[in-house]
Amino acid sequence: MTTQKDVAAGAARLAASRLRSVRAEKPSVAALLPPAVVLLVLLLALAGQYGFHRDELYFRLLPPAWGYTDQPPFTPLVAHLMRFVADEPWALRIPAAVVAALSAVVVGLLAAEVGGGPRAQALAAWGAGFGYYPLLLGHVLFTATFDLLVWPLILLCILRAVLRHRGAWFLVAGLVAGVSLYNKLLVLALLLSVAVGLAVAGPRRASVWGWATAGSLLVVVIGAPNLVYQLVHGLPQLQVGAALTAQNATDVRPFVLPFLLVLLGPFLVPIWVAGLVAPFRRHGWRDVRWLPVAFVVIVGIVLVMGAQLYYDLGVLTAVYAIGCVPATEWAATVGRRRLLAAGIAINAVAASVVALPLLPRDALPGSVLPSWNQSTRDQLGWPALAAQIAAVPAADDPDAVVLTRNYGEAGALERYAPALGGRVYSGHNAMHDLAAPPADTRTIVAVGYNMAWLRPMFAQCRTVGRLHDPAGIASQEEGAPLMVCTGRRVPMTTIWARSAWVG
Repeated sequence: MTTQKDVAAGAARLAASRLRSVRAEKPSVAALLPPAVVLLVLLLALAGQYGFHRDELYFRLLPPAWGYTDQPPFTPLVAHLMRFVADEPWALRIPAAVVAALSAVVVGLLAAEVGGGPRAQALAAWGAGFGYYPLLLGHVLFTATFDLLVWPLILLCILRAVLRHRGAWFLVAGLVAGVSLYNKLLVLALLLSVAVGLAVAGPRRASVWGWATAGSLLVVVIGAPNLVYQLVHGLPQLQVGAALTAQNATDVRPFVLPFLLVLLGPFLVPIWVAGLVAPFRRHGWRDVRWLPVAFVVIVGIVLVMGAQLYYDLGVLTAVYAIGCVPATEWAATVGRRRLLAAGIAINAVAASVVALPLLPRDALPGSVLPSWNQSTRDQLGWPALAAQIAAVPAADDPDAVVLTRNYGEAGALERYAPALGGRVYSGHNAMHDLAAPPADTRTIVAVGYNMAWLRPMFAQCRTVGRLHDPAGIASQEEGAPLMVCTGRRVPMTTIWARSAWVG
């Protein structure tokens, strides 16, 4: 039972901590290993519960290359290599599960770096590892999956460089960021937000900026081949980013701030709010104040970009880790510790139900989960879709080609309709840079909800059906028309050029 004396003692400890300088605590294996292992086992156990995600179907199609229209080479290369293990979703998701588990450990190390003991480290690892979006990214192989680990790791290195007065950690951060450029250029936004944070909130020691400059140069040197690829090819990722902004901004921008309440889960909001406030309330935490400023900057960048809601997740996770220190100091009594543990547990269960394939497929139709989580919808129905397209009579014509609206449909046909092998094409993103359809193509089976632009280019285009998931899950493809176009009137190169789109 909590007594007035216990509360007073806890308040005294909290007040003293606000004056104490930041001193790193020793990482606790007992605190960090259990959440990482439980998370890894859970993600691996559920890896094959549903099917491939549309992005995974796309990645496994792309041959190894220095880069693509819409992304650097790393994630497609990982997908390509995992096909040698097995061409199944569970194999493709092994790297995602490992990255998620390691990320939980790094978040715990962030808490240790600002003086968090075993309890704070455990709170950081359990909370961040089992947050909503970390679970989602740990279950499916996305390009953003690797940011789960990379962004907190970069912030950990910078925090160590600043707090320990060991500038060489900036070089480690530069090394990680430079390698990360081969997965996503978005890491440059993280580095920009950190630079603004240091400039605004300090520390402004010459040694900090000297080492930070050296780390930035290392990023450029390591990432040079990827950056040169972008320049030589006309900065295609800027075009893709602009297309995503044009396509998503109206829907994304109004929800950037509200979505912060969902990224890790609503029960963790008070903790990461504490992480934003504590560096400014604690005199000894002055050298940590750049991190909350960097968070504000990255949220502003996400607002301006208007491309995706989760781009600020990595910095939010680090802020949450910082907040775990005052949170565990607040939980000085048994009652408060139980309340904190209950909040983490409830958050983890709720996030798991929404983000992970815990429900059997048969239980999904009519449930709210597919509407809450687009990732769930994008893992279902691909074999049935491929079968419907392959059943179109014209698809049996060896001289006909199948032209799909997006890379998910093309990937599903390549995986689940082997009889169409070599005759499936799409103008979506990097698919358009692969082999073009034969110049003498006369018949096209067109798949896509807005491919009516094909009609003027053929003597006849008729709709022969519409895609439908017999399981009753309303996917992006639901209702998309299947058209057969014959009697081509224009060169195939014209049709292929018109099919190109990014988004």
